[in-house]
Amino acid sequence: MIAPSPQVRRPRSAAPWRVVAGALALWLGLPALSAAQSAPASDAKPIAVEVSPVAAPATPAPVDEATGETAAIVLVLPLASPTFGRAAEAVQAGFLAAADAAKARVLVIAHGDDEVLAGFANAKKAGARVIVGPLVRDDLKTVAGAGLELPPTIALNQLDEGAPLPPKMYSLSLTLDSDARKLARRAREDGAATVAVIASDTPLQQRFAAAFNAEWILAGGGAPVMFRFDRAPEALGSLRRDLGRAQYDAVLLAIDGADVALAKSYVKAIPTFTSSLVNERQPREALRDLDELRFVDIPWLVEPESASFAGVKRRDYTSPSLERLYALGVDAFRVAQEFAEGPRERLDLDGATGHLSLDASRQFVREGRLMVFRSGDVVPADPR
Repeated sequence: MIAPSPQVRRPRSAAPWRVVAGALALWLGLPALSAAQSAPASDAKPIAVEVSPVAAPATPAPVDEATGETAAIVLVLPLASPTFGRAAEAVQAGFLAAADAAKARVLVIAHGDDEVLAGFANAKKAGARVIVGPLVRDDLKTVAGAGLELPPTIALNQLDEGAPLPPKMYSLSLTLDSDARKLARRAREDGAATVAVIASDTPLQQRFAAAFNAEWILAGGGAPVMFRFDRAPEALGSLRRDLGRAQYDAVLLAIDGADVALAKSYVKAIPTFTSSLVNERQPREALRDLDELRFVDIPWLVEPESASFAGVKRRDYTSPSLERLYALGVDAFRVAQEFAEGPRERLDLDGATGHLSLDASRQFVREGRLMVFRSGDVVPADPR
């Protein structure tokens, strides 16, 4: 792999950093990935070249001297961003692992903050038949608003609710919205008629709660009863009193993972649901406090032996959040490979991030696996 020039890859801050993948806004303190982690899964088939987008003209796509073929798929990521670089590296690693398994040629173009348009210009100059990116929502807004003539483009994010995608652009993201909708449908299928939603004030959790509420009502449920979560002792006392005043058939905890066990202690035996942020490799003793709590997560984490991604090499990350981004990279390559063969109006595949279905709005609907904590283990909620 040819790395970006030193003047492009700026030093990273050691402070916690924000990963934006659609509505997924996580504050993480993650270790920098090593050069080995950023490299392809092997030193064999795929050619991956990082190109500085500020250089002109663009570096051409690598050419196989034996066949004369160039890379049809170009991945554009903020690898030179101090804020998003580590998240981008995880996506890149998964993308290259899937390309390696498929013996495919790809080109990776790195860009920094506020350089996404230059990155896309370089991808077009390199002759891309399919572009994968942007990763960051603000970059997606920039590209969408620029009126560019693009080949089929797989954005790894989504625009604001209701905003249409530009022609030939598709959205594949790790937003929690689809997980919230699945949980709402499951609660209704289990016979719940009344639901309490306990939500923190963060934008991510507010959006998670809103997606659940909308699907719950669409499925025939009444308006959920909303409660605000706050760790302050007086607020927790008020929550206990409020929950005791009525009977609820189900509870949604739209709360960051670290606070879920605390909130669940106030819910008692009511069937309870939450987001995948709770699945962060806690000690087994801590998992017992989460018994019977249900959530949706990606197959890459909860079904590692699945045949859907057999042959794709895995990486050991200290953070499940980075593993989810790695899985997004795996699925992004597989989708791009399908589009390299021609435009698609329909596409269904079982991926590392869940079952993916392309809808009429050119969004990939993602459905993960319903899991439950039981006796300190994470197990499927439903037997297969």
